Amino acid sequence: MEPLSDQIISKMNQAAELYHRLILVVAPSGAGKTTALQDVGERTGVPLINVNLELSRRMLDLTERQRALQVPRLLGDIVATISGDAVLIDNIEILFDPHLKQDPLRLLQGLSRNKTIIAAWNGSFINGYITYAKPDHPEYRRYPANNILIIKNNGCREQGR
Repeated sequence: MEPLSDQIISKMNQAAELYHRLILVVAPSGAGKTTALQDVGERTGVPLINVNLELSRRMLDLTERQRALQVPRLLGDIVATISGDAVLIDNIEILFDPHLKQDPLRLLQGLSRNKTIIAAWNGSFINGYITYAKPDHPEYRRYPANNILIIKNNGCREQGR
């Protein structure tokens, strides 16, 4: 079984050829996504962003309405500060906050038009769909994995079709 960090590195070249240069590392919480992203960052020099921390800092002085309106711009600003062609993104839970009224996958896809985005996604990839949270949870999301490079935690590498 190929280590998760090796899978990520091998997918980075493949992502460069896609319209949305997005790689999702899909696994439940505690499955080693953060460790793998840190290893990739050390081996490749690609910076790692903690989205919860960076976005929270920028939203502190905003009202709830302003936060919902500003999230895409703020996240774009965070990613734009990173030089290079790729960025590792971890801790994206804030993007699923129902109060922010965002579509997390669409945000990541938008960012991935200009830069390869490798994001840790707490959830599952089953039968061509990625999910986040359980169906009865307010943060639940389910997306078809079309045109997204998916790396699953069980060592299998798949591309959503």
